[in-house]
Amino acid sequence: MTAETNRKVVTDFWDALYQRDWDRVAGFFTAGSEYTDVPTPTDEVATGPEQILARLRLGLEPISQYEHDLRLMVAEGGTVVTEHAETWHWHTGEVVTLPFVSVQELRDGSIMRWWDYWDIQTLMNGAPAWWIEHVAQGYR
Repeated sequence: MTAETNRKVVTDFWDALYQRDWDRVAGFFTAGSEYTDVPTPTDEVATGPEQILARLRLGLEPISQYEHDLRLMVAEGGTVVTEHAETWHWHTGEVVTLPFVSVQELRDGSIMRWWDYWDIQTLMNGAPAWWIEHVAQGYR
C-alpha cells in the first residue's frame, strides 16, 4: 500500500473514533494490532480489536463531548504520524485539551501498531476525580 493510501486509512480511522463508531473503529485492527498511551506503564499495551476498544471506551465513554483538532499528518511508507489535539468535556464541567502525537504503523490496510505520545499531567491536572478513579480500574 502507498503512503497516501495509509494516510487515508488513518484519516478514516480518526473520523470513526471521533464519531465513537466503535464497530467501525474495530475494523481498523487485527488480532495482532497493538495500542498504548506511552505515558502509561510499559506493560499496558492493548492487543487486538477487543482490548483496543475496551481501552478506548474506558476513557472516552464517560466524557460527554470531545473535539478533534488535526494539525499535521505525515505519511511515509507504512507509517503515519499525526500531530493533533483532543478537547475533552465532562458532564461535571471540567474541560481539558490534550496535545498528542500519534504514530501508527500499517500493513495491508490495518493499523498494526499505534503509540500515542502525550503529557499525562495535563490530563490528571484537569480531569475530574471520579473519572480518574474510573480509568484506574482498568479495561481488562
